[in-house]
Amino acid sequence: MRAMVYRGPYRIRVEDKPRPVIEHPNDAIVRVTRAAICGSDLHLYHGMMPDTRVGMTFGHEFIGVVDEVGPSVRTVQAGDRVMVPFNIFCGTCFFCARGLYANCHNVNPNATAVGGIYGYSHTCGGYDGGQAEYVRVPLADVGPSSIPDWMDDEDAVLLTDAVATGYFGAQLGDIAEGDVVVVFGAGPVGLSAAASAWLMGAGRVIVIDHLEYRLAKARSFAHAETYNFAEYADVVVLMKELTDRIGADVAIDAVGAEADGNLLQHITSAKLKLQGGSPIALNWAIDSVRKGGTVSVMGAYGPMFSAVKFGDAMNKGLTLRMNQCPVKRQWPRLFEHVRNGYLKPRDLVTHRIPLEHIAEGYHIFSAKLDGCIKPLVVTDAA
Repeated sequence: MRAMVYRGPYRIRVEDKPRPVIEHPNDAIVRVTRAAICGSDLHLYHGMMPDTRVGMTFGHEFIGVVDEVGPSVRTVQAGDRVMVPFNIFCGTCFFCARGLYANCHNVNPNATAVGGIYGYSHTCGGYDGGQAEYVRVPLADVGPSSIPDWMDDEDAVLLTDAVATGYFGAQLGDIAEGDVVVVFGAGPVGLSAAASAWLMGAGRVIVIDHLEYRLAKARSFAHAETYNFAEYADVVVLMKELTDRIGADVAIDAVGAEADGNLLQHITSAKLKLQGGSPIALNWAIDSVRKGGTVSVMGAYGPMFSAVKFGDAMNKGLTLRMNQCPVKRQWPRLFEHVRNGYLKPRDLVTHRIPLEHIAEGYHIFSAKLDGCIKPLVVTDAA
């Protein structure tokens, strides 16, 4: 099969690779029809994630058609059109029994730190991802779900991570009716979090970023107030001025490990790899939220040390909530929101890139060229 293959930081290519095979009775082989490049894939592309090995195939957002199933699989069969959550989980362990599918204890030798994720380094289990023509889906009885007949493929692929994660981020904010919610980052997750905040009762939604095309999308997709942090001397002071000197009720960090806005933090993390991620957006969130407020962290960070202002959070009495999104737990509500037209995930898509040209897709997305917000990978494009 043809598959995207990692060759080192900023170096990927499409190569012939052995087609995956059934390794366990609960496996399925899925022929990928649509995949996506996620902002967190860029952390791998930039060499930010430990134990990202040469030869790995990325891609944790994908849908497709079941090609083959193992003898124990009962819930899907060959020919089914399925969407696959980015979490790999067993469904039966201590954590899965509590709905914490992102923290499954049986799918990753590094399970004390993180569960299993498709195409996201050996830190997250070493599973090849879906930026390929075929992908092995372990534990196929509990992971993939059939795509409803009424759902568009592009809506479905975005529900496997980006939109579900944004919705979960708003959920973790514990938003009360009338709350002021500020979202740092206007990528697909941040935009989805901002749109979801309205569904949870927010009275005011503010989005902070420094790219005008993404702020324009925040206004059209999420109907949010927007501010370009590059135009202000201090984002925290701006937030205080916007909220009667009190601060927002809820802040959502949808940026993560490669945040801009502070040269020292960015260099020590993104360039020198001395931190698990640049905590600029997270520190802004901590300082921008009111005393007794809530900070929700959706941005991806590595397992290493990061210079987070924990003392400020403690002294302000903040509630910090964070996790990888348990995607399948969000789907029942999200399906209804999409079906009723309250959320339109496919409106986030700006680029559709053939698998053979995925290296160019990574470059466009990484360099923030051509107004790129969400690139999809089309595996069957001629």
